[in-house]
Amino acid sequence: MDLLVVALKDEFEHPHKPDNLEIIYTGVGKVNASFALTKAIYEYKPNRVFNFGTAGAISDNLHGLITVTGFIERDMDATGHDLGFELGQTPFEEEIIIGKSGIICGTGDSFVTSTPSVKCDLVDMEGYALAKVCKYMNIPFQSYKYISDKADNTASEDWQRTVKDGQSLFLEKLNEIL
Repeated sequence: MDLLVVALKDEFEHPHKPDNLEIIYTGVGKVNASFALTKAIYEYKPNRVFNFGTAGAISDNLHGLITVTGFIERDMDATGHDLGFELGQTPFEEEIIIGKSGIICGTGDSFVTSTPSVKCDLVDMEGYALAKVCKYMNIPFQSYKYISDKADNTASEDWQRTVKDGQSLFLEKLNEIL
């Protein structure tokens, strides 16, 4: 059994869900994502977890459906305590990026309308939390993001207009994977 995690039904709703796939909707943000995924892991005991959602592009060359390879927590800032922590680093954890270099998603509990301080290629509000739960639970995790906006001063209007546009692209990708 595989598990697909999506924040909102507006982002993706499968027309004919395969029997070997459960879909959960977490709601927006890291806490909602962490709670919903942890609960679903205990309930469904998935072999792997997929994530799909929308994201704002920081890098100008990103558009369409993107495979995310690494995640950083863009609202983690313990740099002011003179303890040697880097921006995005959770205190007393060595790892800053979950996954590997390539396309890095900066996750935080704010809708991004300007370039964040942490270095990343795109931004969302759930990915890092989902990746961390899967890492702790030792479950393979893959994430795909549809670029809905450019994380600028028109991001919220662009997101509202394009939130559903990635469904067909992800459905094609999901059919390839499954």
